[in-house]
Amino acid sequence: MLHLAIALQGIPEEERLSYVLSHGWHQDILIFVRDKAPKLLGVLIITFILLRIVQFFVKRLRKRAEQQVGNFHRAAQLRTMASILRATSYGVIGFLAFLQVLTIFDIPYQPLLASAGILGVGIGLGAQSIFKDMINGIFILLEDQYNVGEVVTIAGLKGTVEDLSLRSTRLRDGDGALYVIPNSQIATVSNQSRDFSIAQLPVSVDASANPDRVMEVLRKLANDVRNDSAFKDIIISAPDILGVNEIRGREIIYPVHIRVRANQRDGVLRELRRRIILTFEKEGIPLGISGNMLIMQQKADPTTPPASTSIGA
Repeated sequence: MLHLAIALQGIPEEERLSYVLSHGWHQDILIFVRDKAPKLLGVLIITFILLRIVQFFVKRLRKRAEQQVGNFHRAAQLRTMASILRATSYGVIGFLAFLQVLTIFDIPYQPLLASAGILGVGIGLGAQSIFKDMINGIFILLEDQYNVGEVVTIAGLKGTVEDLSLRSTRLRDGDGALYVIPNSQIATVSNQSRDFSIAQLPVSVDASANPDRVMEVLRKLANDVRNDSAFKDIIISAPDILGVNEIRGREIIYPVHIRVRANQRDGVLRELRRRIILTFEKEGIPLGISGNMLIMQQKADPTTPPASTSIGA
C-alpha cells in the first residue's frame, strides 16, 4: 500500500482512480491464480478420481453379475447393488465437492445449510410421500423383495425391473413401455423370478377320446420336452399329469404342470403346445371345443313342402 501511495503522488484524480481499479483487478487475479486456482484444481481432480473409482466398482459389480450364469438371483442382487452404489455415491461426492468450491471462493455455506434445513421441514410437511417412498425403498432392499432384472408385478403392473432406487422403481413391460413407480405405492409384490416357476398348460380334449390314452400321450410328450437338449437345463423336475381336472359338457381339461427355472416358462410351453398339436393330429385325438361355442345343426322339417320352382317359357 505504501508503494501504491508513493506511485499515485503527482497523478491527476481521474488517472489515479483508473490506476487503482486496474491495479485492484490485477491483484485479485494474482491472488486467485496463486491461492484459489490450485485448490479448485485439486478439488476437481479429487472429485474426478473418486467418480472414476465409483465407476470402476460399478463396472466390476455388473461384470460379476454377467458371470453369474447359473444363479439368476445373485446376478440380480449384484445389478441392484451397482445401481444403488452409483446413484448414492454420485450424489454424496457431488454435494461434498460443491461445499469445497464454496469454501474456496469464501462463500459461507452454513446459512445455506440452515436455509435448506428449514426448507426441508416445509417440504416434509407438504410432501410426506417422499419420505414414505424412501422408507419403503429401504425395506425393499433390506428384505430383498426384488432386484434389477427380475420380472415382478407391482402396483398392478407387470414387467422387468430396469432400475431400483430408494425413491422409485422403473419397470418395463412386454410392450416396451417404461413405468416409474414411487415405492410408497408398492403394497404387494409378486415376484416371478425367485427359485422356480410352474409351467401350467390346461389341455382341452373332446370327451370322445380315451382318458387313459390322452394322459399317456401327454406324459410322453412332456417327458420328451424335458429330455430335449434345449430344455434339459431349464426343467428341474419330472412333469406332472394331474388327470381329468374338469368336465365342461363335451370338453375335458387335462392340466400339465412342469417345474422350471425362474422366469423360463414361455419357451417350454411353446414347445409343448407345438408337439401336442402335431401328435394329437397324428394319433387322431380331437381337441375340445369350448362350451361358449354353440354348434347348432338345423334339421329339415318333413311337414314343410319343398319350395316350388317355376320354369319360364
